[in-house]
Amino acid sequence: MAEAETENINENVSESAPEARKPSNKLFFAGLAFVLLLGMAGLGWFLFSQGAATEEEEEHAEKSTPEVTAFLHLENFVVNLADPEEHRYLRVGIDLGLEHAMESGGGHGEGGELPTALIRDSILIVLSTWTSDALLTPEGKMQLKKKLVSTLQKRVPWLSVQEVYFNDFLVQR
Repeated sequence: MAEAETENINENVSESAPEARKPSNKLFFAGLAFVLLLGMAGLGWFLFSQGAATEEEEEHAEKSTPEVTAFLHLENFVVNLADPEEHRYLRVGIDLGLEHAMESGGGHGEGGELPTALIRDSILIVLSTWTSDALLTPEGKMQLKKKLVSTLQKRVPWLSVQEVYFNDFLVQR
């Protein structure tokens, strides 16, 4: 009988031991929920701080870009486009937005005149590299404007070209 009691005691101890070591499911899920909540809060803070920084950068970029205070009207251009399969043409009217007005005698041409030939040549070189398909999309027109501004800023820096405005735009296909 002593052996039977010992076996009963050993069975009781071995049955109760695993329950004591086993962690509570409630505690596990509460910890997991806490970690997920912290992660979501951190992600929200990160995304919010990135959005605020982007808005500040855009405001700073807008303030640092010189404003257009004068315009230079150019006669219309007619140019062959770079379409390989057929002859296609572009007729475009352009006004340049300048940072400052050109003073009389302030150009760098002969006798202080505006170097219209250099300006028109710079624009024609850029225009002739485009295809009609690219120019028919709004994105293509915006890219063309950016390319014209950068080319004019490099080739005719004293003009301080800030923007290109199309006042006529016709692609003949």
